[in-house]
Amino acid sequence: MKIITEENPILRKKSQAVEDVFDKKIKKLIDEMLLAMKKNKGIGLAAPQLGILKRIIAIEMKDGPLVLINPSISEYSQEMEKAEEGCLSLPGKYKQVERSKSVKYSGILPSGEKVEDEAKGLFARVIQHEIDHLDGILFIDRVKNK
Repeated sequence: MKIITEENPILRKKSQAVEDVFDKKIKKLIDEMLLAMKKNKGIGLAAPQLGILKRIIAIEMKDGPLVLINPSISEYSQEMEKAEEGCLSLPGKYKQVERSKSVKYSGILPSGEKVEDEAKGLFARVIQHEIDHLDGILFIDRVKNK
């Protein structure tokens, strides 16, 4: 599957929750997301970036990819940090974005296991960026003084 870019209106729509984590279509989508992320050398990807409005994100971690189904953030740290962000759907665009330094998140792994944890630093930034995609928000929307 091809990664869609900024002009595509799908990127501005809110994604739907995944009802059945074990659905074969969901498994296939996850495989395609991981392949697209790796092929494009991304560190994160959300299903809407492949044109599918489902609440699934993938993040490249040190020990392999993390896939979260129906992810959410329950707590944002008050401590903020500015860093440059880019996006596979906005090739060549990079901007300084201020985000929480750490977040508490939850979601469902492809195995069906529920997970709750804390993310810090780059991991926290990527989770916030990818969950934004699920809500139709692009990182350029978060830039102050565009």
